[in-house]
Amino acid sequence: MASPAVKSKFYKWHRVLGLIGLVPVIFWTLSGLSHPFMSNWFRPEIAKEVFKPLSQNRMKSALSIQQVMDKNNLQELRNFNLVNFNKGTFYQVLGRDSVYKYYSATDGALLPNGDISYAEYLARFFTQDSTSTLKSMVLQTTFDGQYQPINHLLPVWKVSFNRPDGMDVYIETGQSRMGTFNNNTRKAFLWVFEQFHTWQFLADIAGDTFRNGFLLVIMCVLLCSLISGLTIYGLFWKKFKTIQQNRKANGTEDKRFIHRFHRQIGLIVSFVMLTFVISGAFHLFVKLYNNEPDKADYGQVISRKQLGVSNLTLPVADSAIKKTGIVSFYNNTYYQVVDNRKQVLYFNTLTGKELELGDEDYARFLSSYYHTTASGLKTYKGRVKVDVIKQFDEEYGFINKRLPVERVGYPNGDNWYIETTTSKLATKVAGIDRAEGLSFIFLHKYFGMTWAGKDIRDIVSMLAALGVLVVSLFGFASFIKNK
Repeated sequence: MASPAVKSKFYKWHRVLGLIGLVPVIFWTLSGLSHPFMSNWFRPEIAKEVFKPLSQNRMKSALSIQQVMDKNNLQELRNFNLVNFNKGTFYQVLGRDSVYKYYSATDGALLPNGDISYAEYLARFFTQDSTSTLKSMVLQTTFDGQYQPINHLLPVWKVSFNRPDGMDVYIETGQSRMGTFNNNTRKAFLWVFEQFHTWQFLADIAGDTFRNGFLLVIMCVLLCSLISGLTIYGLFWKKFKTIQQNRKANGTEDKRFIHRFHRQIGLIVSFVMLTFVISGAFHLFVKLYNNEPDKADYGQVISRKQLGVSNLTLPVADSAIKKTGIVSFYNNTYYQVVDNRKQVLYFNTLTGKELELGDEDYARFLSSYYHTTASGLKTYKGRVKVDVIKQFDEEYGFINKRLPVERVGYPNGDNWYIETTTSKLATKVAGIDRAEGLSFIFLHKYFGMTWAGKDIRDIVSMLAALGVLVVSLFGFASFIKNK
């Protein structure tokens, strides 16, 4: 049996820890309550979410990429694509400076401000708004409060419409797709969530490492507060029970009902608070653990001399070609063709010969490139396993944005997800990343309730957050009353 002195210390430390964690809990629970409104109930709608490009036969290109380069004296490029929009069909050429320029596929003429025109065309397509004027168009190369890292795609054009709802659409012209879209309501929710849930203001002041480290300390404080509270309930439950029985027997007024509600509700929500704290702390720890800077995106510069075979004479029906680009790896250069079945095919630019299993080979090459010194890359016998992923799942979730991707799986369990059509690393999942991801989606975001529907899952998570908030406020009220 614990001595009175030990019990008194538990009381003291529980109050101190609770006071330290009070403001963070209020911030986190209130912003957490706002998340379902932002991501589900008050999420803005947009007319179209996917843009489907024309097949190559409908583009009616008269010139090959070689002819366009020769007409414009282009000696090199990083990549190219054929696009069609309201001004005709164009070669979208990415130069050494990583700037897109647009050349007519009919006569090779340069289209002034082509990337701006294409971004506006796509933004109007997604919104189906052909009448509203534009407030601004800004090329965004970094993430910010309204276009957060969860959107993944960069660079993008931020196209702002002059409309009452303040609609902004983020367009990645290189892949003819949308990053995200926000109206005024969503912008307000994003600000609240960023400042009060992820504490971006701390990162702005002292950097991400400080922010994550500070929040991890707060999470540990909350865990200790939870444990000490449960311990107090265990040490004193007989005393609490006796006091309540005597009060009822004597018919006296319950002057400590606030304390009683704090204990009772705290016991009820202790499990959900434990899930929030553990998953949040684990999430922050992994962020600190993976604090190594990302490796620069794979880049290539391909000279005109490397382009022998015309991109218009490849052994694939023009009606089946949805996208054509170019890649270079293992000392060879290939046309990268995406067909109407979303298969990615590779044809040597000098011989026209198809590279069998080319997308797998390119995914392996990129995976090796994106391995850093810290992540390591061991030598394994045989070919590393590669699978094409065409839909999101628990490991490769919707937040990763990119599909389809190749999953490069290593014998140690690490999975590297590569979007070969952009030569970018979509995400990597190692042992600790996989465990953190599962803990976060199930213990923090309640994805275990998905079977009941998104609305029910959101309601359950909101009730859990509300319970933690109520317990904290009752605890603070108890502290004030004791004074």
